Amino acid sequence: MHVLIVKMSSMGDIIHTLPAINDANTALPGIQFDWVTEEAFTEIPMWHKNVKQVIPIALRRWRKQIYQSLREHEVQQFYKQLRRQHYDKVLDAQGSIKSAVTTRLSRGYRVGFDKNSVRELFANLAYQKTFSVPWKQHAIARSRQLFAKAFGYTLANTPPCYGIDKTHLHLTKFTLPENYLVFVPNASWSAKCWPETSWYSLAEKTAQEKIPVFIPWGNEEEKKRASRIRNKHSNVTVLPALSLTELASVVLHAKAAVCVDTGLSHLAAALEVPSITLYGPTDPQFIGTMGTSQIHQPLDASVETIWQLLQTILN
Repeated sequence: MHVLIVKMSSMGDIIHTLPAINDANTALPGIQFDWVTEEAFTEIPMWHKNVKQVIPIALRRWRKQIYQSLREHEVQQFYKQLRRQHYDKVLDAQGSIKSAVTTRLSRGYRVGFDKNSVRELFANLAYQKTFSVPWKQHAIARSRQLFAKAFGYTLANTPPCYGIDKTHLHLTKFTLPENYLVFVPNASWSAKCWPETSWYSLAEKTAQEKIPVFIPWGNEEEKKRASRIRNKHSNVTVLPALSLTELASVVLHAKAAVCVDTGLSHLAAALEVPSITLYGPTDPQFIGTMGTSQIHQPLDASVETIWQLLQTILN
């Protein structure tokens, strides 16, 4: 069976879908997936062995540069690539209007959430068959249930397995120390961020223990925040610009990570890296990191609390 998955939202949402891909592979050996996702995240699906092709879409950029995108025929090229293959099934695993429209434009039997389960009203009208998936559960559980219903297998009562082939994760730009931490102080919402002074204090404690710390960033504002933390402590390194695969390699080999609620916290969980993730306006019951050695804390947690938890992980 050759299936097209349409999931073009955030990094965390894409990672949340990987366990469902793994379930389908276990239940239906030989199933193959193509995946439509935002251009910034095309590397992630390819970390799973059953994803054969990624079809990048650039809606975020196209909205900002619509005339340039049309002039350079990017939208037309995407449409041609989307329509090139006829699929046995096309599964909209997102349930938004934009994903529903993309699903409708594809070639294949279209399936997705029903009217009470979609993320946005009327998205279900794009599908030829729909499925009810309860809302009041974790996003990973919802994806796993949708896939099981869409492809007709019984969902095993097992913890989620992300199925990432870690042999794909290589870093060639510099050498990492043997033991280090990853701090992720940046998020897309300022309301998700732990106070910068708290990061200073936590970094101070790692400096006293001579533990190297690496901080990634995604834009200039995030780089400045990371640099301010580094400027106060010599054990902190701001990572250079890296691909997602290279960044995943840094996260993979860390002893632990301390994160706010952002895509990289879910990446750490998927790679089985012990992590402490801080939650403010979002509810970890529904979108929290899920995996081995994952600790959830409120955003108002003290530095001392986080440091004690971190010491427990390291020891």
